[in-house]
This record gives sequence, C-alpha cells and structure tokens, in this order.
Amino acid sequence: MNKRRLTDILLKNMVVIMFVILCVGATIASKQPLTFVIPELFTRIARNSFIVLALIIPVIAGMGLNFGIVIGAMAAQIALFLTTYWGFTGISGFLATVALATPLAAFFGFLVGKLFNQMKGSEMIGGLVLGYFAEGFYQLIFLFIFGGVIKLNNPTLMIATGVGVKNTIDLKDTVKYALDTVPMLTILEIGFYVVVIGLICSALFKMAKKQTVNWKNTGLGLVAAVAVYALTFIGPVEQFLAADRLLLLYAVELWCLYMILAPVFRFIKWKMELKKHAGEELGSRRQFDKQKAIASVVAAVIVYALTYVPTLYKVLLAVKLPVMTYLCIGALCVFNNVLMKTRLGQNMRTVGQSRTVANAAGIDVDKTRIIAMIFSTVLASWGQLIFLQNVGTLSTYGAHTQVGQFAIAALLVGGASVQKATNRQALLGIVLFHTLFIVSPLAGKELFGDPVIGEYFRVFVSYGVIAMALAMHAWKKPVKAKDEKNGKEAAQAT
Repeated sequence: MNKRRLTDILLKNMVVIMFVILCVGATIASKQPLTFVIPELFTRIARNSFIVLALIIPVIAGMGLNFGIVIGAMAAQIALFLTTYWGFTGISGFLATVALATPLAAFFGFLVGKLFNQMKGSEMIGGLVLGYFAEGFYQLIFLFIFGGVIKLNNPTLMIATGVGVKNTIDLKDTVKYALDTVPMLTILEIGFYVVVIGLICSALFKMAKKQTVNWKNTGLGLVAAVAVYALTFIGPVEQFLAADRLLLLYAVELWCLYMILAPVFRFIKWKMELKKHAGEELGSRRQFDKQKAIASVVAAVIVYALTYVPTLYKVLLAVKLPVMTYLCIGALCVFNNVLMKTRLGQNMRTVGQSRTVANAAGIDVDKTRIIAMIFSTVLASWGQLIFLQNVGTLSTYGAHTQVGQFAIAALLVGGASVQKATNRQALLGIVLFHTLFIVSPLAGKELFGDPVIGEYFRVFVSYGVIAMALAMHAWKKPVKAKDEKNGKEAAQAT
C-alpha cells in the first residue's frame, strides 16, 4: 500500500478514527466497568438503530441527510396517542399503532417528497425548515385540536381543562416493552407459518403461470420447516425459547456454530452440484472457496475462545438482547440491501448519482424521489415506535425534537456522507455515537468534577459532526468539478 493511498484512507475515515479515539479515551476516563457500559450500549442500539437505518434510502436517492424523518416520528406519536386513548395494549396494541402510523407517515412522506422535488439541491435545509413548520402544526393538534375540536375525555391523558394533551404519557399499561418481550417461541412459530405459506403460495403461483415447479426443493423446504418446528416440543428447547431475551453469550455461541456449519453445508451442496454436472467442463462449475471456509471456521474458533476471558465472559452474561427488536433491525438491513438490487433500488442509485443521466435513461426522477421519501418517512415512524415502546414513556412535545439531529449525527459518525450511506456505516455510527453519549458525562465528572461538562460536550459533538459533514460536502463539490474540468481538458488535448 503506497503512501498516497494510505493518506486517502485516513482522510476518508478521519471522523470514524476520531470517534474511536474519543470513545476509548472517554470510557477509560469515566472509570466505569464494561459490565455497565456494554449493556447500556446494547439497549441504545436496540432503541435507535431502526430510525438511523431509515436514513439510508433518501441518501442513496440523492436527497441528502433527511431531516424529514422528524415528520415520520410525529406521525408515529399521533398514532400512539390515539391507540393509547382507545385502550390498545401489548403487542396487538403495538401492531395497531404501526397500522395507523403507516398511512399517516406515507401521506406525509408523499407531501415532503413533492416539496423536495421543487427544491432540488437544497433538501437538507428545506427538511430542517419543514421540521420547524411541522412542529407548529403538531403542537396545534396536541394543544388545541385534541380536546378543543375533537372532544376527548380521559383525565390520565388530557390536562385538567380538558383541552390539550399532557406533557408526558406513561406507556406502562399499554405498549411498554410490547415488541421487546415477544417470546422466541412465538417468533419461531410465526416464522414456521410464514415459511409454509410462502412455499405453498410460491408453488401455486408458478402453477398458475404454467411454470415448472421444483417439487423436490419445495418438499425439502417443508420438511426442514416441520423438523425445526418439531424441535420446539422438546422440553429443554421449549423452555429456552419461552424467554423473550437472549443472553449475548448464547448469541455469540450461536453465531460461532453458524460460522462453522455454514461452510460445511456449502461444501455438501457443492459436492452435490459437482456430482449432478459431472459431464460438464470445469469452467462451467462454481468452485468451492476453501480459503473463505477456513477463515470462517478460524474466526468462529477465535471468537469462541475469547468467551473464556473472565472480563468478556462477565460482559456477555450481563447483556440480554430483546430478540424481536433485533430481528426487526436485521430485517431492515436485509430490506435495504435487497431493495438496492431491485430495479427501483437501481433507479434510486442512478438518480442519486446524476439526475441528468437518470432522465436520459428514461427514469422518472420526481416519482423515484417521492417513493424514496415515503419509504424513509414510514420506516422512521416505525423506528420511533420501537424507540418509545423501549423507553416506556411518550414525551408528547419533546420525544421527536432531536430525532433527526441524533440519527443524522450517528450516521455521519459511522463514515457516511451526504451522498453515500450503508448499513455497516449506520450500525458503526450508532455504536460510536451512543458509546460517547453513555460515557462522556461520567468522564466529565471524573475529569472536571462536573457531569454537565460531559453533557455539553456530547451535545456539541452531535451538532459539530453535522456541521463538519456539510462543510466537507460543500468543499468536495468545487474540487470534484475542478477535477472533472481538468479531465475534460486533458482528454481534448490528447
């Protein structure tokens, strides 16, 4: 690796490197054990990851850092207030809130997308101003319309005059931990029915289209699903799956088992394909990657060996993961990746890279941007609901105010930019940003005797990283334009 390339990598990742150093230094200065920091970090990851991942689609579609997700959060809070007033509880209440918030957020996303199409190139500033306008409309609804225009009679939700909603709504008896406490057994049962119905519907669809159905693979899929479901009737397995939280230690062990078994199954599948196509030339067959398989097994062995380190073992025992919440986060990561492989996702990427090229390719730029905005706003509303059910209280007039700021800051801390963002950058940013949020007040107390200094520092960081990203974006634009101009002149000269 030459010196110039190393310099480019360091400059490209300087924000990430800076935050890694800050997190390590602040954690040491806070003098807090990892058994406190790591469990708190995983709690924050569960709360905040979904809404940060909702930012990726508009960034790829060229709409910049989407402050418009605040409007999605407002839609979620309107829906949550209504379902709380109507008395919905538990996971059914949470799903009812999702069902109500989704069309609201989609409608708001459509309006925001239409507005952004009229101000191309200034979406970030427009989204910030739009957030302030929406805040005024939101307060009008909660301070006057609820109780004043729409008569609501509930002393626990409404202020004493009967007009306006209270500042804080306790979700303890409604949807608090509704998603977090879904048992693993329930998740597996739902997954079983989804797989069975999916396989049957797929076969019927192919038959209706008069396409060939691979009954062997369909049968094997059904047998595998039934076999896995049958395991849940074994006493110890059923007892293990009855819990709603998974120890981080068990999660790591399951990951290690997967990393060992996956190459074995790939090797068996490769052997079967080799036997099936024995008469074909070697070049037409897919080769088995031995190096990748060995690396996977070695990584699993090393990680499993590390679980025997006393300090790490204590940390792994201290962290309990809400399974359903983390599955939702993982599902959104998969959705983002799958979407980018579809025609719509490729259109979004093309629009984000160059609207001129997209127009020339016959892509409806305005429609694509509106769809991206709807996706983001709806996902943001779901993310806000995940956040609120985990916190357990709804701060009626404040829960949404810093959603956009903190989500954007976390995304940028992970190495994303105004024009490019990935799942990996989002998750890395969440880890670094919230680690600093956890330890900075404690570090401020240890270093200066005042935790408020650490609080001021993390607020400064959240604003500062956004300002730095915008400044770098503004700086890169003329540099890129200059490079393109020089390139054209050099091409004309030759």
